[in-house]
Amino acid sequence: MAAILVAGSSLAQHGGTNSMGSLYDIPVVRIDNSATNLSCYKRRVLLIVNVASKCGFTHQYAGLEKLYATYKDRGLVVLGFPANDFLWQEPGSNQEIATFCSTTYHVTFPMFAKITVRGTDMHPLYKYLTDKTTDPQFSGAITWNFNKFLVGRDGYVVARFGSRTKPEDHDLVAAVEQALTAAP
Repeated sequence: MAAILVAGSSLAQHGGTNSMGSLYDIPVVRIDNSATNLSCYKRRVLLIVNVASKCGFTHQYAGLEKLYATYKDRGLVVLGFPANDFLWQEPGSNQEIATFCSTTYHVTFPMFAKITVRGTDMHPLYKYLTDKTTDPQFSGAITWNFNKFLVGRDGYVVARFGSRTKPEDHDLVAAVEQALTAAP
């Protein structure tokens, strides 16, 4: 899935109204089971990815880590959200997932507890990301593991990429660079 950057920073410019509140208010749980929300990432560019350890796209962890290492000092944060929604490709516990990511791919970007990214038990973060009200430009169902949402410094999705788009893909890198240079 190709992505298009959206100019502007207000929700009105993004074409919708936000009845769900801010992306930063959504409660999440870190992979170590500590509760938090995304407010510590305000004014950063976020690449939110639903990940899985036993998927054909799992090798993208290496590219995500490289992207994070390359751009973290400029304000990019990759956020990994393990999900077991597609053919049970993330069967492990949070501890097993953390160990796998750190030992196999040397992941240092923030990882979160396993969530559901589709269906009736969908996590509020993914409701926010896929709902036409809060994300009119890039809404729609998660199609598989390693879907990627690029969130600008203003807290709104500015691009979305499908599973087949690798982290080192030219269009994804260009979108990250543009988001990093855009004013909040």
